[in-house]
Amino acid sequence: MIKTLTNLRKQEKEKFVVPKGVQDVIPITAIYDDGIFQIGKDKFSKTYKFSDINYAVASREDKEAMFLEYSELLNSLDSGATTKITINNRRLNRLDFENNILIPMKGDSLDEYREEYNKILLEKATGANAIVQDKYMTISVNKKNIEDARNYFARVGADLIAHFGRLGSQCVELETDERLRIFHDFYRVGEESSFHFDIKETRKKGHSFKDYICPDSMEFEKDYFKMGDRYGRVLFLREYASYIKDSMVAELTDLNRNLMMSIDVVPVPTDEAVREAENRLLGVETNITNWQRRQNSNNNFSATVPYDMEQQKKEMKEFLDDLTTRDQRMMFAVITFVHTADSKEQLDNDTEALLTTARKHLCQFGV
Repeated sequence: MIKTLTNLRKQEKEKFVVPKGVQDVIPITAIYDDGIFQIGKDKFSKTYKFSDINYAVASREDKEAMFLEYSELLNSLDSGATTKITINNRRLNRLDFENNILIPMKGDSLDEYREEYNKILLEKATGANAIVQDKYMTISVNKKNIEDARNYFARVGADLIAHFGRLGSQCVELETDERLRIFHDFYRVGEESSFHFDIKETRKKGHSFKDYICPDSMEFEKDYFKMGDRYGRVLFLREYASYIKDSMVAELTDLNRNLMMSIDVVPVPTDEAVREAENRLLGVETNITNWQRRQNSNNNFSATVPYDMEQQKKEMKEFLDDLTTRDQRMMFAVITFVHTADSKEQLDNDTEALLTTARKHLCQFGV
């Protein structure tokens, strides 16, 4: 077993307590003014929001350059922390949209054009079920106290923002209320405009921040959950195809529903990854030698090595080359999907649509 994974499991071994109320379902222990959340005993996390770039319409050379830059960004992730990349489809908050995007009236002769333009913008925004897509990167790390976590995030955050800048994407740290808003909009669909959170006021009153964001009720069934009067389900990618196109994620998140897709990334230190790859290669070569010895003992001296063994050897060598000569990182990744719907029937239909999209790319989702 790889040491990094063993360490992670040890760090996350906390006693499971059966939640007594809806608030206990939300796994946040404490929140701080600078957007850092404490999750668990000594684990801290911080979220960064990044903007989209025009990857789909770029030329092949530009795509390659972006891809290399993106792989550099992933390679720069710290192996002592876990990273979650999230794509969040949420319903448009109409009040916010009107305040931030629409052109304010000036009371002059051009107002009729402004009104016309605003109407077009509103129609476009509310056309596709009024769904907008946000992208986040959340970094979680185990530290002894909040001061250590602050120093860590200050260093890592600056690095992350610089890498995204080179990609042509704008990356910003999320404040406490912005992070809580994500939870609120997910748990309380339809009440997006009623979110008002003031951390100082909450402290004064002695209220818990969870009261502002949690749903009215939570029920867990065998293969779905219910929050308030909405239904939800979680899927995970069980089997990968050997080659996945970059358009797969875009296709999966094109569904006009409230959903969150998360890719959890755990980077493995290079020395550990090289040791693991060498052991695997040695294992494959031993199998080939044993196979040849068996053939020789049967006086079959001209037998060629079976295709699957050849393939294993070739792939392990390529993998080892990536690690040692091209400075690539070995990573563990898990893709999870959570989507919600107004009724159980709609939820089942959405699940089927997602499973079909994954099958089209020769991948297998599990519920």
